[in-house]
Amino acid sequence: MTYSKVKYEGLKKLCHIVFEKFGFNREDSKTITDVLLLSDLYGTESHGVQRLIKYYNEIKQGLIIVNSNPQIISETPISAVIDGKAGMGQLIGKKAMNIAIKKAKTSGIGMVSVRNSNHYGIAGYYAKMAEKEGLMGISMTNSPAVTVPTFGKEAMLGTNPIAISIPAEPYPFLMDMATSVVTRGKIEVYNKKKEPLPLGLALNKDGEDTTDPYDIIYNVPKKLGGGLLPLGGSKELTGGHKGYGFALAVEIFTAILSGGDTGNYVHLDGKGGSGTCHFLCAVDYGMFGDKKSIEKRLSRYLSELRNSKKAKGAVRIYTHGEKEVESYNDKIKNGIPINDATLNEIGNICKFFHINSSNYIIKVKS
Repeated sequence: MTYSKVKYEGLKKLCHIVFEKFGFNREDSKTITDVLLLSDLYGTESHGVQRLIKYYNEIKQGLIIVNSNPQIISETPISAVIDGKAGMGQLIGKKAMNIAIKKAKTSGIGMVSVRNSNHYGIAGYYAKMAEKEGLMGISMTNSPAVTVPTFGKEAMLGTNPIAISIPAEPYPFLMDMATSVVTRGKIEVYNKKKEPLPLGLALNKDGEDTTDPYDIIYNVPKKLGGGLLPLGGSKELTGGHKGYGFALAVEIFTAILSGGDTGNYVHLDGKGGSGTCHFLCAVDYGMFGDKKSIEKRLSRYLSELRNSKKAKGAVRIYTHGEKEVESYNDKIKNGIPINDATLNEIGNICKFFHINSSNYIIKVKS
């Protein structure tokens, strides 16, 4: 499988057009595109334009309702619950975080739990929304069950990412991680590339280690058994029960608090939404002291971590968000790498909508 580097601006214009063809208005198309391409700019291929085919199929199937009208169904000065009405996850996630930000600026904290939504892209996008407003942002989502509990062989939890962001210098702190060893999207990438999985990522239907992406891509949605491993792997010795616990905590914040579906009921087929649930939180950390002093202490500590003694053979210690900033700057300048299979999928979508993709997919000469 080969990759081509594609100019960001052309890809952005194409995504705007495609989402408008899907039926979204111009502003909503821009939002969805921003979330989608930020993942590629950050170097997270699994949640970028390779997911365009997923949204195309789910809109056609009726899982995503284009003209949905998400509603607040309960609210307090510091909290809200939203019914996403099976809308596009990126739009619902942005709406929820904007509500959380407004409440945090008024009351110190804002928390919004969401039910009946769809895939919302990278969790870090929403945490960054709060960070850009001088707040600490927290973002979580569940997803269709693809992760097994410790000692299990049946997928019962989603990949259930957690993202946290807070201002710091010279760049913000941003942690965005799945609570499984790897995301389902990365398994999709291995499948597209026709490459085996590294050992330690997934189990087959018998609960044994597997290197075959097929066991996850095809067997898990059919409830045949198997799944991704939680952070820490399959054993308590390596901390698998901790990743399992984090994934379960995300289910509590997202599905249980909102009255929505836990991962084992979130579905990939049917009509009217996948049932995905989110949790968005914004915190005005100024309630704990002077904000500039807090940011200065954090920045100093992050610098000390980066400059601490390195292991033998190691060249550099990173702090969370550092690689993303470097990747963003590089890809804005030098293009976004996209594999052939994804380019073919984009081409087929463009043919369906009678779009000349060659006007927008501008490859960068290496």
